[in-house]
Amino acid sequence: MLVVMRLALKSGLLPVWRDGDTLQLGVDPRRGVVLRGLGRAAALIGLLDGSRDRRGLLAAARAEGITDEITDRLITVLAAAGMLDDVPARALRVVPDGTRPRLVPELATTSLAHGDGDGGARSLARRAGTRVRVYGTGKVGAGIATLLASAGIGHVACRDAGVAVAADLLPSGLSEPDLGEPRSAGAARAVQRAAPEVRTGDNVRQQPDLAVLTGRHGPELAVRLAAGGVPHLTATAGEAIGVVGPLVVPGRTACLHCLDLARTERDPAWPLILAQLIGRQPVTQACDSVLATSVAAQASAQLLAFVDRGGRADAVLNGTLEQVLPDWRWRRRSWRAHPACDCGAAGLGGPGRAGR
Repeated sequence: MLVVMRLALKSGLLPVWRDGDTLQLGVDPRRGVVLRGLGRAAALIGLLDGSRDRRGLLAAARAEGITDEITDRLITVLAAAGMLDDVPARALRVVPDGTRPRLVPELATTSLAHGDGDGGARSLARRAGTRVRVYGTGKVGAGIATLLASAGIGHVACRDAGVAVAADLLPSGLSEPDLGEPRSAGAARAVQRAAPEVRTGDNVRQQPDLAVLTGRHGPELAVRLAAGGVPHLTATAGEAIGVVGPLVVPGRTACLHCLDLARTERDPAWPLILAQLIGRQPVTQACDSVLATSVAAQASAQLLAFVDRGGRADAVLNGTLEQVLPDWRWRRRSWRAHPACDCGAAGLGGPGRAGR
């Protein structure tokens, strides 16, 4: 099958003139590229919009007085600098017309951040085909659900047995009409508001591709997810501390029980404390809207990296990202698969050391 390619400058980069003959693509030097001595060939920049295949691009350039040799040379320079996307025409259909205005920033960001040469089309296709289930949809969980949906994840299901209270409300999640209603239903409505095309049905017979655990769950949930081979990420916020991770890939990375075993080595009372934590929260939870939003954003970023990169999210594989207010920094803590755990990851000799 013939694949028609359409050359386009990476979107999201503003072209600015440094002088009458020098064009800079992108403002920040960490992204930008400077093209000197363009002359008449500057007109070619406006033609690289993804609407033409190579033959059409050469013809349009000739009409501007640009020879084929100069066109090919400029394309080679731009491609070597990572400034071009070479997008198959069929890949443009990844973004339906109705959602294109909302999702084109996702394409542009993914293409720039990861250096994709297809304009982010492959990453967005992966997102559209991914099923995520969020367990616990209070402030943090509902925020994660809406962010994932707005980023192009195709199926976001929400599970939470509780009802929404005022402390659960967040601009990106549950809202006032959800008060007194099941949190899971409120989170599903928030997802639909953010991305009406995203599916929210929760088929109990179907395993998700990814799971997110917020709040305090009993160990049986993680055991069940691990047994089903479901990668799962934890994300919590409380005591003015946000923690994202680990992202557990069953049998390959440190699991939640590995972390509990490591904590028990440092604090023999940890199992007793852990037993008292399940399903409990302080009467007043120290998780303000900004911290909840920060945790939701960081968790969503790690999940999207895992999807986009085909199973890579190095910051939270065998690790957690932690923010302790009032410090503004996220710090990584490394964990290793514990040799006493039966998850099987310790035998792989994975990276990382025991959590400090």
